[in-house]
Amino acid sequence: MATERTIRYREIAEILRGRVTSGEYVAGRLLPSESELSEQFSASRVTVRRALELLRDEGLVSARQGFGWFVASEPVRQSLGRLATIEAQMADSGMNPQRRILEFAFVSASPKLRRILGSDQVLRVRRLNLADGQPFAVVTVWCPAELGQDLSRSDVERSPFYELLHVRLSGATQTIGADAVSADDAVLLGVPAGSPVLRCERITNDEHGRPVLYSEHVFPAHRTEFVVHLPHAEPSIAPSGLRLVE
Repeated sequence: MATERTIRYREIAEILRGRVTSGEYVAGRLLPSESELSEQFSASRVTVRRALELLRDEGLVSARQGFGWFVASEPVRQSLGRLATIEAQMADSGMNPQRRILEFAFVSASPKLRRILGSDQVLRVRRLNLADGQPFAVVTVWCPAELGQDLSRSDVERSPFYELLHVRLSGATQTIGADAVSADDAVLLGVPAGSPVLRCERITNDEHGRPVLYSEHVFPAHRTEFVVHLPHAEPSIAPSGLRLVE
């Protein structure tokens, strides 16, 4: 019986290996759950897990707690040292960036948006960013209605806001945190509801320091990582926590 189970998990591993190497399961794609694979192959979850662990040892798949198994891929490394679009970051990683507009509408600003952007009406654009045809991020961008009044859905589908707004940008403040993906975003990103994501909030300012864009980005935790360069700082003459007085 043990011999049959050993042979079976290797058979399952061989089939899954073929799906990965043939491109049927593309890099970064979430695999069917262990339960689904167990039903598909008429095998126990223990046997399926052994097959997946074998592929993990070969570097073909990876697993993350609360997320599941996915085809191994190098995460897109996004630098925090410069103001850049998602498309530029993906292109730097050798990926083909695409965008799909999900919503384009002028709406009343929420109290939070009114406080940040200083406008009662805003343009809201929600989109799905793809890397090599696979879901990479759900992004929602708001800008004051007066800045976006001449923009069309096709404009924002073709180009990023940074290229469309007729203002000079000076920089942005970005906040990054961990979160659990919502049911709606999970469907778009092709991940289980409640699985870990990185949630980024960015406020982009014009040359006068006025906020002109507010955006929220949701990334599956296994698809990207953020990198920041920390320059060496000369040690302070004063000991930490002390203040020199005359």
